[in-house]
Amino acid sequence: MLHRTCSIRLSTFALAAVCLSPVVASAAESVQLANGFTMRCDHHALVDGHMRLYPHAGNSEFLDLAPSSVVGFRELVPDASPKVAAALSQTATGTLRLEDLRQLLVSAGHEHDLDVDLLASIIEAESSNHPHAVSRAGAEGLMQLMPATAQELGVRNAFAPEDNVHGGAAYLDWLLARYHDNLALALAAYNAGPAAVDRFHGIPPYRETQIYVARVIHLFNERVNQRARERVAERRSRERAATITDQSAGQTADQATNQATNPVANPATMLHPR
Repeated sequence: MLHRTCSIRLSTFALAAVCLSPVVASAAESVQLANGFTMRCDHHALVDGHMRLYPHAGNSEFLDLAPSSVVGFRELVPDASPKVAAALSQTATGTLRLEDLRQLLVSAGHEHDLDVDLLASIIEAESSNHPHAVSRAGAEGLMQLMPATAQELGVRNAFAPEDNVHGGAAYLDWLLARYHDNLALALAAYNAGPAAVDRFHGIPPYRETQIYVARVIHLFNERVNQRARERVAERRSRERAATITDQSAGQTADQATNQATNPVANPATMLHPR
């Protein structure tokens, strides 16, 4: 039961030549990743064996990736996507601190009565936690919202983490209500669309959708089990601490009893007996 209180394929890109000093492009670049996702940056450079992506024209903010994780780069037409430019001004490309993401998930989960671990699992499966991920089909951001869906949800900027997460959570909430809290069907509809789920009266026979549903549920179960293990470990730690405290208190009481039963002789009395 839900805690309601509960294939992206590689596009063809020319491999970019790498250099040892930062190369500033005249326009933004689209970065094709080996996992099938794309990201956007202002420019890139090979630095100390890492492929360094810069979200802005300057070099103060950057994201380091293994060169093997980058397939190639493509120059974008300047000002082609104002939404991306606005998002890049808020957060570095592909970077979002885990604590910041956790706060967003807690907020969205509370607003829509969704389990935070479920939202985190969907984001991991959808975008690998990259705020500016874009799928081949055009889905955008952390929760991979299609532009039309984002517009219906009132999401102004799908690349802004807060907007995206709250929009994705609202959409998932709606799907769960539509399918009577059947998580598998809601996830299938999130991936393939409600029309496909309704047409097949269940999870569509699409390999990508079936793998997606299984993966999200697996990630969700892993997170729930990890939380359970952490709670058990914390409880045992408290029990051990309480046991040590009790033992220490007992030893102190025993010492006090011994002193009362066998008082220490007063040297002055021994030297000057009455």
